[in-house]
Amino acid sequence: MLTFEQKMAIIESFHELEKKNVSLGRINYHYEDSVSDKKNVIYHLHPNGNGFVYAEKIDEYGYRTDGKGMINIREFSEQELRNMISKSIASLKENAKEEAAIIDGNVEERWMNEDGHTLILLEEDDMWNVYAGLNLDGTFPSYNEAKQYLMEEGFSLLRK
Repeated sequence: MLTFEQKMAIIESFHELEKKNVSLGRINYHYEDSVSDKKNVIYHLHPNGNGFVYAEKIDEYGYRTDGKGMINIREFSEQELRNMISKSIASLKENAKEEAAIIDGNVEERWMNEDGHTLILLEEDDMWNVYAGLNLDGTFPSYNEAKQYLMEEGFSLLRK
């Protein structure tokens, strides 16, 4: 288990997060550029090592979220914590304008890898297309084939 100090060092390496001290020595970290009302990425990090990361929109490794969309990070490894924070931040970001033009009302899913790279899966004209920004990455005749490709490439689905 990582210590409180180790967790803080990992969290504070994400410069887009803003530290907020709360009661009983606990700390929250906010993502102020969130497009939703949800701004807490890290909630109630406590000196005893307990804390939570917002993961309501992340479908990752079968983690279960609580009623607030949080996952307990007490036993997380450094890599698990880094991955989950990256995905949490990405889930709170606004669609880029160019992505909105590609999506244009089509059925859409967002997939992310451990490095925080995001791909968009769209159903277009009875085919499933994978986009990296404006660039077409692949076309598949079925959803299952596109999903298998994304999973083989190390991507996991971000929940809506």
